[in-house]
Amino acid sequence: MRFLSDRAIPGVESFDGTTFRRAVRTSDGRPAVIGLTPRLEGDGVLLRVVAEGIEEPSPLVRLARRLFDLDTDPTEIDATLSADPALGPLVRATPGIRLPGSTDGFELAVRAILGQQVSVRAARTFAGRIAEASGTPLERPVEGVTRLFPTAEQLAEGSLGSLGLTKARENTLKRLAELVATGDVDLSGATDREATAERLLAVPGIGPWTVAYVSMRALRNPDAFPVGDLGVRLGFEALGLPSAPGAMQEHAERWRPWRAYAVMHLWNGERGRDGVRG
Repeated sequence: MRFLSDRAIPGVESFDGTTFRRAVRTSDGRPAVIGLTPRLEGDGVLLRVVAEGIEEPSPLVRLARRLFDLDTDPTEIDATLSADPALGPLVRATPGIRLPGSTDGFELAVRAILGQQVSVRAARTFAGRIAEASGTPLERPVEGVTRLFPTAEQLAEGSLGSLGLTKARENTLKRLAELVATGDVDLSGATDREATAERLLAVPGIGPWTVAYVSMRALRNPDAFPVGDLGVRLGFEALGLPSAPGAMQEHAERWRPWRAYAVMHLWNGERGRDGVRG
């Protein structure tokens, strides 16, 4: 919840301290707002849906489970990660950490591009500007959720020129939107992850960090490892581990096939110390 609320896109998502809400598209393209509230007294998350004419809620349930990573059993993951004497204390301090997903792979990739070498707050601000400029307003706003994030088609056709982005970043976003709109890049997570990663890397302005972040959250790769991430490096240093890229890669081998979950522990631990996180 904290991870998602820190990154909530103004107008598209909101968090009131208890419930995380966001605008989504139903399977037939209609708008809806989902609200997710962890039930601290039990093992569950309460899902509320605000939408018109929803006859089959199952797709939205699956979307919510994907966003909160609810189909993962953290027991095996914790056992693997806690076996590392360096990482073990973080795992035992916060057991069961899950991997925040996404409701839209394209939106997540846009977030990743906007987050390159800037703070979480700055990336969130830019994402809000994009949603305001090109997103679809909701007829029934709900608790601060007022619009859908633009589709790839909307972003490819819209203008990004007045949002404060660099020209290079604007071009990267436009090119990604074109590739997703034409079906040349599939960010649904339903296709081969390696092939998708290669297609993303071929886009000017998209590098290994962006691909690893998209792999973690949109492509649902439990072993993705953004070795170039500042929060990951600081996490290694806080644990007293060597933080050169090669040394980090070598140490992270013991976390396979759950390196993405180890990253969540590093980010969570680093946030608790000084607020820096990937």
